[in-house]
Amino acid sequence: MVSADKLISVGMIGLSIMVGLVTFYIISDLSKQKRREHIEGMISQLINFIIYLWIGKIMNNFLVFIKDPLAILAYPSSSHAFYLAILISLLISVVKSIYSHKVERNFIESLLFVLLVTSFVYEFIQIVWNNNSFAIGSLVVSCILLIIFMSSRGRIVESTLMFVMTTLGSVGMFLVAYIQPITTVFGYIMMPWFVGVFYVISLSIIMIKKKRRESRGWN
Repeated sequence: MVSADKLISVGMIGLSIMVGLVTFYIISDLSKQKRREHIEGMISQLINFIIYLWIGKIMNNFLVFIKDPLAILAYPSSSHAFYLAILISLLISVVKSIYSHKVERNFIESLLFVLLVTSFVYEFIQIVWNNNSFAIGSLVVSCILLIIFMSSRGRIVESTLMFVMTTLGSVGMFLVAYIQPITTVFGYIMMPWFVGVFYVISLSIIMIKKKRRESRGWN
């Protein structure tokens, strides 16, 4: 049976995502049609990520899944399952960047904004509601990144903005890992080695997307 703490944690993430989406819809300068399309795309990405998270969960508990598939429901998603879900998402993004003929402008910026707001709200709730001192580092990083994003958006090209945000975010996570005993993102412990892997793959995606945009005459 799912514990009350787990339900509360899921509720906090759900509330944070809702705040992120609503904030994006209210303050975005895109047309209403584009905002709706981007929100639909983000929800689709979220559903895919949840599927990837379950795939990671099954892979981490494969023997249990083989013996009793329903028993996997009782196992919480671990940090390793979270890593696998992120890596699957990134690898699929790489494949789409290479083979897809459709390049959606501004969607990545919109998604990044929602992620930053969602992360900030979630870590803030963790500090206020759960008195979780380990969330302070992630809250500070999210706050700084959100300020930089809002002040830089529209002033520099998207590829440069993504590079800056990815680099500063990774450096911030490394610093938090050095200062605090543990570093968490949405309740999942982030190991420094994974932050490094995430940074390298993300830069590869940024470079691929930049080349595709340049080939189409976009910034």
